[in-house]
Amino acid sequence: MHLHILGLGSIGCLLAHNLRRVLPSQHIITLIHKTAEERQHFLKRGSICIEHYGVQSLSQGFQHELSAKFPESSPPQEPNTSPSGTDVAVKNDSPIDSVFVALKAQHTMGAMKALAHRISANSTIVLLQNGMGIYEQLVSEVFRNPDQRPHFILASNTHGAFVKHSFHVIHAGVGTIEFGITPDTQGRDYEAGLHDESIDPPERRLRLVDILPPGDQHAERYKSLRDTVAAFLLMQDLNVFWKSLPDLQLLMQRKLVVNAAINPLTALLGCRNGDAFNHQYGRDILQQVCQEASAVFAAQMNHENQMELQELRRQGIDTRDIQLPALPELLSPELLEKEVLRVADITKGNISSMLQDVRRGRKSEIDFINGYLEKLGYDYGIRTPVNATLCRLVKLKPAQFSAPYRFRASINLQERFYLQTIDYHFLGDVHFLISREVSLASIRKLSFSEDVQLAPSTFFYKFPGC
Repeated sequence: MHLHILGLGSIGCLLAHNLRRVLPSQHIITLIHKTAEERQHFLKRGSICIEHYGVQSLSQGFQHELSAKFPESSPPQEPNTSPSGTDVAVKNDSPIDSVFVALKAQHTMGAMKALAHRISANSTIVLLQNGMGIYEQLVSEVFRNPDQRPHFILASNTHGAFVKHSFHVIHAGVGTIEFGITPDTQGRDYEAGLHDESIDPPERRLRLVDILPPGDQHAERYKSLRDTVAAFLLMQDLNVFWKSLPDLQLLMQRKLVVNAAINPLTALLGCRNGDAFNHQYGRDILQQVCQEASAVFAAQMNHENQMELQELRRQGIDTRDIQLPALPELLSPELLEKEVLRVADITKGNISSMLQDVRRGRKSEIDFINGYLEKLGYDYGIRTPVNATLCRLVKLKPAQFSAPYRFRASINLQERFYLQTIDYHFLGDVHFLISREVSLASIRKLSFSEDVQLAPSTFFYKFPGC
């Protein structure tokens, strides 16, 4: 088995680390680096470090590639002499068996286009992003031919993690990873075990044998999918669960609404998750987001039900007595609102990823969260004015500060002045990089030059080492 990891942030490193721990060394895990500098930094470091409650765990034994989007003109790097893995050429056109994509949603399309020539119908792609719609976009724009389309695994992650340093990740909150397999274009039923009438209903399970039966003449087509699912299930420390696609869809829809309420409000207000709904105005917006989402999901479900009935009628089946399923109660506005408030409370000290993107002037995942709900509403004739407005307001934030403020800060340390030029986008904490560790008591004066556009009182002052 040869696995690739694309996206080496907190979740990508968490996956790579746990896969390396559970898979024997003959199974290759290749990290795809976005820059030569990132790759070289890892080679010097030699390992991924995952820290949980102060306990550090290291993993080694990786191979390395550079992203296909890496510029040709970059300077050559020294070959790898580290025990952590084998460095490979900047250009690598070898086929990809399986790739775990842990990039943010807004970066996934471009990265997958760059890898598409290495992916075949025998490959497996695992998508781990916030939001929804990435899979649909990939099959409509990149992997259009169903006969040549790779297998897809959709996954939902609730682990809390953040990067302390490059390849040093703090695993702050233990959650779960739940995944499902998208329908096979060749008609194979991966969920046959759930409706096997020879097994008592309480004992029915999703089974690897339904992906690749013994002696299957199409083994080459399904081997990577079977091996990827097996590797996923080995990561018991990450609480990994294989779900039926309908169950995963419900889980992802609820998570989408949580993100659609918390992420844009925290990004617009510049607050932590727990402060988004302290005021009635915030709770009013939450209520409207949930109402719009529930209506959209109901319309989508009704459309899918009607399509199934049309297909049955086309086959000559009388559908007059068929009772259509109702919208799951978990997608009702009231229970969606309750779930958002629950998550906001248990993550009250967290800074959302969307707020982090906005602070850095980066493109956010909003198109795959509120934008996804807006698009579904348009497709099924449901108005979504609140989600549409939140989507546009979040997009305005980084546009408003496309050019960072630049200013000079003077810090008087024992009558000596240290000048530091820093960039500031907006709403972010200001960090002064000082040549030596200082204490607050040693700081006598802090002043800004006249070109500062914002009052100093609007900033938070943080001094490394204080």
